[in-house]
Amino acid sequence: MTERRAEDREIPWIVSVDDHVVEPPHVWQRWLPAKYRDRGPKVVRDSYRVDWVDGNQVFRKGGDGPTTDWWIYEDLEWSHQMLNACAGYDEADWWMGPISFDQMREGCYDSKARLDDMDLNHVRASLCFPTFPRFCGQMFAERADRELAHACVRAYNDWMVEEWAGESGNRLVPLCIVPLWDAGLAAEEVVRNAARGVRAVAFSELPGKLGLPTIHSGYWERLFAACNDTRTAIFMHIGSGSHWMTSSPDAPPAVTGTLVFLTSVMALTDWLLSGALVRYPDLRVCFAEGQIGWIPYVL
Repeated sequence: MTERRAEDREIPWIVSVDDHVVEPPHVWQRWLPAKYRDRGPKVVRDSYRVDWVDGNQVFRKGGDGPTTDWWIYEDLEWSHQMLNACAGYDEADWWMGPISFDQMREGCYDSKARLDDMDLNHVRASLCFPTFPRFCGQMFAERADRELAHACVRAYNDWMVEEWAGESGNRLVPLCIVPLWDAGLAAEEVVRNAARGVRAVAFSELPGKLGLPTIHSGYWERLFAACNDTRTAIFMHIGSGSHWMTSSPDAPPAVTGTLVFLTSVMALTDWLLSGALVRYPDLRVCFAEGQIGWIPYVL
C-alpha cells in the first residue's frame, strides 16, 4: 500500500472548545436594560502610561502615552493587551502593551468575520470564553453593585446567545456565565439559558482562590443540580481561579508559564474526589487549555 502524501490527505474539520471572544464595545450599551446603561461597562478612547510594579509593567489610563481603547466599569479601567488579540500579526510584530479595536483583526470581536476566519482555520464549530469579564465572569463578582453586576451577566448572555452565536448557523456555540456570588442566582441563569438551547456554562476551576466556597463545601449543589438536570456542561478554563502556581517568589515568569497546567491538575482531582459526579450522574465537566500529559499520573 502506498502511503498518501501529506498534501493529498483530507484534513478533518475541528470542533474547538477553547476559543476566545473579544467583546465588542456595544455589548452592554445595547443589551443592558436602559436604566443600567449609564453605569454599565462602556469603551472610551484615552491615552495610557506605563508604571512599574514589583518589576512588572502596568498600563494605566491617562498620561502622555499613545491612545487606546479602555473599558470603564465602576472602579475598573481596563485595556486589552496585544496578546489577547494578536491573530493576523506576524510574531515579529507583536508588542507588549495595549491594543485598540481598530488594531485587531475583525474576527476577534465580529461574529461574521469570525466565521470567515474559522473557514480559513478549518474549524467547524467554536466555543468561546469571555475576555473582558475574564474566563468565568469573575470580574463581575468583584464589583460592588451586585444588582448592576447581575444585570451585566444577563446582558452578556443575551448578547452571547442572540447575537454572537445566534447569527452563526450553530457554528458558534454559546458559553454563558453566571453570577458567581450567589449559587441560587447562578442556577436560575443556567435554567434560563438552557430554555433557549444553551448547554455550556463557564465556572471557576478553583473557586476557593476567588474567595468563593469550594466545590467540597456543599454551597454549589443548586448550580450542579441545575446543570445536571438541563444537561449543561461546566467549562473551566485554565486560570479561571485567577491564580497561578509557581515554584518560588523569585522564579522568572517562564517558570510560572511552564507550570500553568498545575491548576487543572488540582481542579480535576477536586472534582474526581468531591462526590459531585456521583451525586449528579448526568453532570459533565470540561477543562480547557489544561494539557493532558499529567492525566495518567492522576488516574
